[in-house]
Amino acid sequence: MTNDLHAAARRCLDATDPAEKVRLTQAAWQAFQAGELVADPVSPPPAQIAAPGRPDKPQLVPQRQVPHRGLGTPEGRAALVHAVAHIEFNAINLAWDAVYRYRGMPDAYYRDWASCAHDEARHFVMLSERLAELGHAYGDFDAHNGLWEMAEKTAPHITARMALVPRVLEARGLDVTPGMIERLLSVGDTRTVAVLEVILREEVAHVAAGTRWFRYCCERDGVDPRETFLDLLRDYMGRTLRGPFNRPARLEAGFDAEELDRLAELALNS
Repeated sequence: MTNDLHAAARRCLDATDPAEKVRLTQAAWQAFQAGELVADPVSPPPAQIAAPGRPDKPQLVPQRQVPHRGLGTPEGRAALVHAVAHIEFNAINLAWDAVYRYRGMPDAYYRDWASCAHDEARHFVMLSERLAELGHAYGDFDAHNGLWEMAEKTAPHITARMALVPRVLEARGLDVTPGMIERLLSVGDTRTVAVLEVILREEVAHVAAGTRWFRYCCERDGVDPRETFLDLLRDYMGRTLRGPFNRPARLEAGFDAEELDRLAELALNS
């Protein structure tokens, strides 16, 4: 069906050119808002997960091989902006995969993740514009594929996906972005700070969507969300966690105080 949201999500996933992925994402969100796209219950089942459409560059390397540059030079600041842009590009794909892959969820679920995809596309555009101001473009630096690798691992299990992609990997952005902002302010880069402040504010809602649908899945399945989250961390990540955590942002994103205390304890013992 031409008005099938799952098919539209697949088109966004498959687009290789970043500008085309952004354009398709914007169009799909507008059509969804207008009621022209719906999650069709007779849509063909999702294909096995594969690499989403992406340009030839950046070259993907193991995370430990991504060079760390100081922020005292324009090149170093451009590398940081590029790293965040790569996360946002991946986040567009992750949001659309959540729409495409998991069927039979409430309409609000699809609205949340289509909205997230639209936000991530806007963030990617903002970062790309900042990169251009710094004399670079997306693809100029190497990047890693950690976010999408977790998408592949969790593909068969929506509860694991909602727990580990938004509430662990994306929530890490809530923890580290304030420090990035402080470092950029120390070198006078207020232009990049302005972009990161928008992203930080809006990413809280994306992590909250993960929390909301993780807890929905736990309630549906009759399992305890706090213990299930810790079990999934152990099963998929060996409970390896890095702190410290941005407690105010994570509380706003739906974590509870006891849960954060448990995470802090795990991070301390990792």
